[in-house]
Amino acid sequence: MTLQQEIVGNAMQMAVVSLSPGQTVYCEAGKFLFKTTNVTMETRLSGPSSGGQQQGGGGSGGSGMGGMLRQAMGTAMQVGQRVLAGESMAFQYFTSQGGEGTVGFAGVLPGEMRALELDGTRAWFAEKDAFVAAESSVQFGIAFQGGRTGMSGGEGFVLEKFTGHGTVLIAGAGNFIDLNPADFGGRIEVDTGCVVAFEEGIQYGVQRVGGLNRQGLMNAVFGGEGLSLATLEGNGRVILQSLTIESLANALKKAQGGDKQGPTGGMFSTHAG
Repeated sequence: MTLQQEIVGNAMQMAVVSLSPGQTVYCEAGKFLFKTTNVTMETRLSGPSSGGQQQGGGGSGGSGMGGMLRQAMGTAMQVGQRVLAGESMAFQYFTSQGGEGTVGFAGVLPGEMRALELDGTRAWFAEKDAFVAAESSVQFGIAFQGGRTGMSGGEGFVLEKFTGHGTVLIAGAGNFIDLNPADFGGRIEVDTGCVVAFEEGIQYGVQRVGGLNRQGLMNAVFGGEGLSLATLEGNGRVILQSLTIESLANALKKAQGGDKQGPTGGMFSTHAG
């Protein structure tokens, strides 16, 4: 069933989720805010893609020690992928018992939240740390972009991937804007830190800003964008954010008197995040 949720707030939004009896929702560790007392909370290393709500040493999904070993290896691979991607090692699962329950979730930056509805026909991809919570019928995975694209794009190297049926809650910084590249000639170019999420079918890439000439160097050194822009091509939904983590971090450094970026920005930025 569709997850019953309401997104509330302005500058720092949160999602209030209403759970039916027996319904389960999971979140990345650190995104939980509050719950009613009849909602149980369980922390697991595995995501729904390796067995959903089936967990533990017993169960009918395995066949003795072989089944347990395969399950353990699958969980270890999932955890290893998430750690390599810089994601949380564990998920928290919330299930309503004996009646309807309520759980609250939020992102970690001031900004918006969005509920994405998956119908099983198209996956969604999101930037690292965008995931907040989802119902247990949605599978969470890690998608690695090609080495050349990812390494040149910074944030574009690791993407979160959501498949299955149900509701996914994501969060970003600042305000969201929804675009379809097909409405702009089939292709848009954006700051690599502005991409929040996009539907399967959208081609995501990274390109150098200008050539290795005078104007290209001016863009990189003084333009504030560095050497690369993200490209999004095709026909499908794209969600962008108005505030990047790097710009927020640099603004905080400047307010604290610790801004070492200077007047140029771009490729000379000292931001390490």
